[in-house]
Amino acid sequence: MTENNRNYPIEKSDVLSLVVPVHNEEATIQTFYETVSALKNKLTATIHYHFIDDGSTDSTLSILRELAHQDENVHYISFSRNFGKEAGLYAGLQQTTGQYVAVMDVDLQDPPELLPQMLHEVQNGDYDAVGTRRADRAGEAKIRSWFSAQFYVWMNKISETQLVDGARDYRVMTRQMVNAILSMSENQRFSKGIFSWVGFKTKYISFENRERTAGSTSWSFWSLTKYAIEGIVSFSTFPLTIITGLGFVSFIISLMSAAFIVIRALVYNNSVDGWPSMVTIILFIGGIQLLSLGVIGRYIAAIFLESKHRPIYITREEK
Repeated sequence: MTENNRNYPIEKSDVLSLVVPVHNEEATIQTFYETVSALKNKLTATIHYHFIDDGSTDSTLSILRELAHQDENVHYISFSRNFGKEAGLYAGLQQTTGQYVAVMDVDLQDPPELLPQMLHEVQNGDYDAVGTRRADRAGEAKIRSWFSAQFYVWMNKISETQLVDGARDYRVMTRQMVNAILSMSENQRFSKGIFSWVGFKTKYISFENRERTAGSTSWSFWSLTKYAIEGIVSFSTFPLTIITGLGFVSFIISLMSAAFIVIRALVYNNSVDGWPSMVTIILFIGGIQLLSLGVIGRYIAAIFLESKHRPIYITREEK
C-alpha cells in the first residue's frame, strides 16, 4: 500500500480549514468540491471550505451560494472587484478557524489525494507545514518553464529567503504558522516568499505536473513576469546593490574616457575628432541612469503603495 493511499485512524475532533481562491471558475468548482468531499473518510479532520471569489464575472458566485446552502461547512467571500490571488489567499487565511489550514487551487492541478498524508504528518507534530512541489513541468511551454526555473535560481541567489523550485501554494499548515503569516500584513504580497520567510519546519512532497480539469488559466506570461518582479522587490534589495556597482563602474569608465580624450587632443591638437566616442559615452551613461531610475522607481512605487495603507481587499458578500 502506498503512502498516499494509506488509511489513517479517523478522529474528527480537529477541523481542517481549506482556503480556495477562485476567479471565473464556474466549470471547476463543483468538480473540485465533489472530489475533495470524497476524501472525507480518509481525513482525520472535518473539512471547512473557504472559497474566495476574486471578482468573478461568470456564475462562480451563484455556484458558491448554492454550495453554501447545501453544506453548512461551505463558506465564501466575494470581493467587490478583482484584487488578485494574493489578496484571495490573505482573505481566506483571515477567515479560517480550524486548528489546521490548507491552501489549494480549484482546478485540481493540486492532487487532492495527497491531502490525507499532508494532514496526518502535520497532526503528528513532525512538521509545522507540509507543502507540495512539481517534480516536472510536463505540458508547459518550454520557454515559460525555462524562465520559471531561472527565477528560482536567481531569487535564491539574491535573497536570504530560499524558495523551493516548483513549489506550489498547496500546503497544510498549523494554526501557529498561519497566525505568523497573517502578522505580515503588507499590501504587496508574495506568498511563496512569505511562506518561506516565516520559517517553521516544512516538508515538501513532489508530484508530477497535471493539466487543469476544465477552463483556462488566468495567468499569462506577462502576469507571471509582474508577479516575479513583485517577489524580487519584496524579498531582495540586490537590484539596488547592482545599481550602486553600475554607477561606480560607469564613473570609472567616464574618468578613463575623459583622460583619453584630453590626452588625444593634446597629442594631435584636434578637439573635434573623437566626437563619436563622446556620443557613445554619453549614451552609455544615460542608459545606466535610466536603468537605475527604473529600478529605484519600482522600489519607491512599492513604498508609495504601502504608505497608503489601503485594504488588501474589499468584501462585497460573504457567508
